[in-house]
Amino acid sequence: MNGEPEHIPVRVYQSSDRLMVAAPLPGVEPADIAVRVAGDTLTIHGDVRGVHQEDVDLLLAEWAIGPYHREVRLPHPVDGSRANATYGNGVLVLALPKASQGDATGDTEFRLEVNGAPRGQRVGHHGQDLSATTTEAHRRQTEAVVAKARAGA
Repeated sequence: MNGEPEHIPVRVYQSSDRLMVAAPLPGVEPADIAVRVAGDTLTIHGDVRGVHQEDVDLLLAEWAIGPYHREVRLPHPVDGSRANATYGNGVLVLALPKASQGDATGDTEFRLEVNGAPRGQRVGHHGQDLSATTTEAHRRQTEAVVAKARAGA
């Protein structure tokens, strides 16, 4: 491992109100993923995990374990403050609400919160409803729904 960040391949999808970006980041933990959104520019960074990985006698390496870095120019400005991010099975998926014409998009930076091994998320809006929220508020709402369902069962 030479310490140079690995290029991250991405897939970018769009719907009428959001862009979705999927990026494989094998070998990193959710808390090691940093995302920056500035208008129509998305930057993803994944820190290398594990100590002493250079000390082993590596026989074959067909994929990297980080660090990762990618800057992507998006086809439309997005609102990073309402971005949702999930990480599972080594793939980061971002749902980025499109900014309306003339909206100030501002810069947004975040790291994913660990919500179980080895998964992570960051919640910035409620699914189809693009109203702003936080990961903690989303977690409380989800826990309340589960508790209500258990009480009714």
